[in-house]
Amino acid sequence: MSSKPDRITAMQQIIDAVKAQFPLYQPDTFRCGPDNGCIGCPKKLMELVDMELSYWQSQIRRGIPPTFDELRRFGKMCQNIRRALVRNGRIPA
Repeated sequence: MSSKPDRITAMQQIIDAVKAQFPLYQPDTFRCGPDNGCIGCPKKLMELVDMELSYWQSQIRRGIPPTFDELRRFGKMCQNIRRALVRNGRIPA
């Protein structure tokens, strides 16, 4: 029987997955597209993800674990933003 990760490890796993899937540090990530046909603003969504990632990485470095609710909220936010990025063609489905 495998053991469940502690809260810091679980948050780090979410952060690693987001970094692997989202185009966080590509040159055109934080620019608006040429047309106004966006569904949710990818630029603002990526800024939100970047801000939250920075916050949680700082908390983890300080050894402060997230609560279960914070884990759930961060994971859900990342799922919703991923869906919006797929709809806008920023990442593959």
